[in-house]
Amino acid sequence: YDCHRARAFSGATRKKKMGFEKQILIDGSGHLLGRLSSVVAKTILSGQRVILVRCEEINISGSFYRNKLKYLKFLRKRCNVKPSRGPFHLRAPSRIFWRTVRGMVPHKTKRGKEALNRLKVFDGIPPPYDKQKRMVVPCALRVLKLKPGRRYCYLGRLSHEVGWKYQEIVKTLEQKRKARTDVYYEAKKRLLRLKKRAEQEAKATLQPIDQQLAEMGCA
Repeated sequence: YDCHRARAFSGATRKKKMGFEKQILIDGSGHLLGRLSSVVAKTILSGQRVILVRCEEINISGSFYRNKLKYLKFLRKRCNVKPSRGPFHLRAPSRIFWRTVRGMVPHKTKRGKEALNRLKVFDGIPPPYDKQKRMVVPCALRVLKLKPGRRYCYLGRLSHEVGWKYQEIVKTLEQKRKARTDVYYEAKKRLLRLKKRAEQEAKATLQPIDQQLAEMGCA
């Protein structure tokens, strides 16, 4: 995930503020599916709005082969009388994450339904979220919570193997977004360099003015 654009989020920090933010934007890249789902479920039940992007980069502990077998077993579960009644087998990474969170909230009650309405999930980072500050959840990060050397897989690859058709499209859109981000960041660094140079050039001219302001107590 983009480390320079992400900042840490935890439930403890939110409780200290004693209030809600307008919305919490989380970058799902590099997080473990179950741990992230539990944090999000508890957050939306408390009344906070949550938006999750880059669901295809979420990790699942265990080898890809094992997780694919588990999902194929789930695909065989259906209503024998009328399969269109359910269960519905969602293929997109964002919908798989949404269903995981749904299993952690009382979704058949009014409280649970309203909580799920406060959750938005996306594959990739669509606008306007590509220009907003994104957070990470430290207690769900794979690099912190999964022992080095343990196997893991990506939710996007699993979805692609079981019927998700938009892996290449999302990948192309992400490459374009990262290219735009690099251009913006280079322009920002160039402006900062120009500002620093201008301050140095004007330092000699502004020195007597600064002294006068200091004598007047305005420094």
